[in-house]
Amino acid sequence: MPCPRPPPPTPPTVPTPTAQGPPNPAPADPADCPDADRTGPSQPATGTDGPTRKPSPVSGLLLCLAVAGVSYFLGRVSGVSALIIAIVLGVIAANTIRLPERLAPGTAVSSKVLLRAGIVFLGLQLIIGDIARLGVPMLAVIVTIVTVGILGTVLIGRALRLPPQLVILVACGFSICGAAAVAGAAGVTEPDGEHEEDTVMAVALVVLFGTLMIPLVPLLANLLHLGAHRSGLWAGGSIHEIAQVVAAGGILGGGTALTLAVVVKLSRVLLLAPVVAILGVRERRRREPSAGTKLPPLVPPFIIGFLAMVLLRSFVPLPPWVLQAGGILQTLLLAAAMFALGTGVRVRQLVQVGARPVVLAALSTVLVASTAFAGVMLAG
Repeated sequence: MPCPRPPPPTPPTVPTPTAQGPPNPAPADPADCPDADRTGPSQPATGTDGPTRKPSPVSGLLLCLAVAGVSYFLGRVSGVSALIIAIVLGVIAANTIRLPERLAPGTAVSSKVLLRAGIVFLGLQLIIGDIARLGVPMLAVIVTIVTVGILGTVLIGRALRLPPQLVILVACGFSICGAAAVAGAAGVTEPDGEHEEDTVMAVALVVLFGTLMIPLVPLLANLLHLGAHRSGLWAGGSIHEIAQVVAAGGILGGGTALTLAVVVKLSRVLLLAPVVAILGVRERRRREPSAGTKLPPLVPPFIIGFLAMVLLRSFVPLPPWVLQAGGILQTLLLAAAMFALGTGVRVRQLVQVGARPVVLAALSTVLVASTAFAGVMLAG
């Protein structure tokens, strides 16, 4: 029996336009559109093609902390500051190999958060009673060293037409306490790290000229027949880093010279708090005309933490193991931050700056050392 023939196809009906506008087209069948996105515009894609996640800082943080541990060990073996070793390793890594991009969030956290945490634990090294026993004349000399050093370095930097950010970082680092002061000042004047190369340059200059002062101060003190008392006061008032002061005090013979050098140096460290507070006020005034600009706090939280640690060490009897653990933690945190800062350095960019920053550092060193010498001779 033959199959019935299918009916002829019905011609498509053309809709008649109305006054209300063209008709709504019939929705397409997803089965007829294999390449169409079937999730719909209002549903975000899921799976491997989903929205990009914010990179995790964990890998970068772990790398910085691992390098800090290596730097701490090498510092204990060699006698060189772990902070110096860490920043050198960072510079070498950044200029010899290509670091993975996934490390960037972690190094950014290290260069800011860990650095400020390290400054907080730096307060455990200070005892207010030891500083007070220096006497009012010597305390006045210490305030003068920091004040003259900062203001004089700023004037020299302006005369050399150097970037203001670099100048203020060098001024604080050379006048107060080296890399920690550089970091503290940078945390207020450049909280977003827009000029990180200035921070690294200032730290590098602190390392260079502070290291040169380790043998130079004992040599000059011996030639001038200053004696252990004045030699220790001068070393503590003129050398940049705490570790460098300890090294110079050892060359001076240890004992009285070393003790006085460290106490004077820690007195300069204590002035980090008011200097950073002043920089915070200055920065707020500078940014106020810009509408919508986030203003820095008058006193940064890490400086409040630093002062809290000073009070804790001064008035609470802490067991030796707590102080030792705090010292190790402080070194590791600062070393991790120094490595992170070092990874942001490009040697070619530093070379392009020229010799003017070195001239500024040399003149600042002479200014701080001569001010300290004059003060010690008058008050010591």
